[in-house]
Amino acid sequence: MIEVYKIITGKYERAVAPRLERDDMSVTRGNELRLKKVRPRYDLHRYSFINRVVNIWNSLPNKVVLADSVNCFKS
Repeated sequence: MIEVYKIITGKYERAVAPRLERDDMSVTRGNELRLKKVRPRYDLHRYSFINRVVNIWNSLPNKVVLADSVNCFKS
C-alpha cells in the first residue's frame, strides 16, 4: 500500500511508475482517491500488482489516503 501511496502522490517519476487510473464516479462510500478496477483479458494481468491492490486501496478510509507524508500513511 505504501508503494501505491507513493505512486498516487507523485513521489515516483511518471515514466517509471505503473499507470493507476482514478475513478471519478461520485460514490458516497470509500475515499476521495478511489482507483478504477480494469477488467483484464488474460490471467497474466489478473494477478498483476495493479489489480491486486485496487480493492484494498479503495477500502481505506479518507483519513489514511489523504495523509501528508509516507510516515503518516504508515501509522
